[in-house]
Amino acid sequence: MTVQHESPPRKFGIPDEDLLGLETVYRSDLLRGRVVLVSGAGSGIGKANSCLFARLGARVILASRSAEKLATTASLLDRIDASYQIVPTHIREPEQVDRLFDAIETAGFGLDVVINNAGGQFPKPSIDLSDKGWRAVIDTNLNGTWTMMQRAARFWRRTDRSGSIVNIIVPYLRGMFGISHTIASRAAVAHLARDLAVEWAPNSIRVNCVLPGPIDTEGMNVYPPEAQAALATSNPMKRLGDVQDVAEACVYLSAASGKFITGETITVDGGHQLWGDLWMAGRPDYFDV
Repeated sequence: MTVQHESPPRKFGIPDEDLLGLETVYRSDLLRGRVVLVSGAGSGIGKANSCLFARLGARVILASRSAEKLATTASLLDRIDASYQIVPTHIREPEQVDRLFDAIETAGFGLDVVINNAGGQFPKPSIDLSDKGWRAVIDTNLNGTWTMMQRAARFWRRTDRSGSIVNIIVPYLRGMFGISHTIASRAAVAHLARDLAVEWAPNSIRVNCVLPGPIDTEGMNVYPPEAQAALATSNPMKRLGDVQDVAEACVYLSAASGKFITGETITVDGGHQLWGDLWMAGRPDYFDV
């Protein structure tokens, strides 16, 4: 009798030791003298943004509710002698966001760019979603992002500076079974960004979004095996993007290349919004008929 052994589930995400060596199209001094705040900087897309902006010469402010994860990102930046500041912050708590911007002002280096990456969700059929679970995701992804944007705008108005905000959102134009809480919150952020792009233009503040699709990031590890297995074929390019693809889009919007772009969303998804399925909570039998 042959005994079959199942392969261990794949672990998503690029190893830390590889992040600093990822190829980039940008010159190494592109962002020298700029200061960039990255929320959710301790993992995934936030960590990749922190590394890329630092590699391009920016001073990076690392924010996340996990000081331990921030220390891991900081250890990467130490390898390239990058300039950075660590400010543990839970964006869901306005008082902590206020302390974050106080720390930025006290440091005296200014602020040019905010990458709003912090957030979270979990797969759950919406009919079974608890009130607490719904409110926790909405409060973090929408209210927390709003607080970060407003406090940044107040900082730039107070210091008479221009600024750029880039929000990381999710695919929200089609039904996504099992993640209604994050669809609602990120769709709201996308439309809020369009409104603020107009309202804050007199303050020389640009507001844009980047919408990743199936990306090889450790955030995918929370989803069921059947969802993970389908990721690579969920778009017409039939492969996963990587966190560097998302970070480079953020740099494009933040640097001089994006100086006349506001209120827009750059989609980084291998064409997923045009073709493909992505069932983050698993595909119900109903849809197989």
